[in-house]
Amino acid sequence: MDNMDTKTFYTTLEKQGTAEFRERGSKFIGYAFPLNSAGEFKEILQHIKKEHPKASHYCFAYRLGLDGNNFRVNDDGEPSGTAGKPILGQIDSKELTNVGIVVVRYFGGTLLGVPGLINAYKTTATVVLQTLPFIQKPIELKYRLEFDYTTMNQVMMIIKQFNCSIISQEIQLFCFFTIGIPVNRREEVLYRLKDLNTVTVSPVTGI
Repeated sequence: MDNMDTKTFYTTLEKQGTAEFRERGSKFIGYAFPLNSAGEFKEILQHIKKEHPKASHYCFAYRLGLDGNNFRVNDDGEPSGTAGKPILGQIDSKELTNVGIVVVRYFGGTLLGVPGLINAYKTTATVVLQTLPFIQKPIELKYRLEFDYTTMNQVMMIIKQFNCSIISQEIQLFCFFTIGIPVNRREEVLYRLKDLNTVTVSPVTGI
């Protein structure tokens, strides 16, 4: 995953999906989904836990962003390194980002051992990813805009013209937007926005 600064697109999942894998009585259910933030992941995980209140483990991994540092793995009570890392390994082997995978396990009475567990979690992650289409999305840089409501139409025109995404918006007499600007259009967009003297533009760091 080198030379990310030269890339203009990243690969992620188009939609969410699930798949099942069984091993010696244990049932593993894999959930894979596109993701925008750690907060969004927590919400999805809570929803999955509510859906499977009697499961024995909820192991997961996710990766966000392109710097290689924003990821998390969790073995949720399984022996260390047997669940979260194999799941993350499948995300990384497909060179995906902004993706989360949760594997729910119903214990079937037979211990699988460390190699068996690594294989089960890895296979479940592999199978669920095989069921889903990958898509390329433009790498975006996040900026915060502050502007007077009277400038709204001009700002929206620039956002649409350059395929920027609106991440959050607060519209009152004074408006606050967080937008994602495709990395290869950044200079043009910033030039056009700063040309509207009433707009304050500042970069947003982090996810």
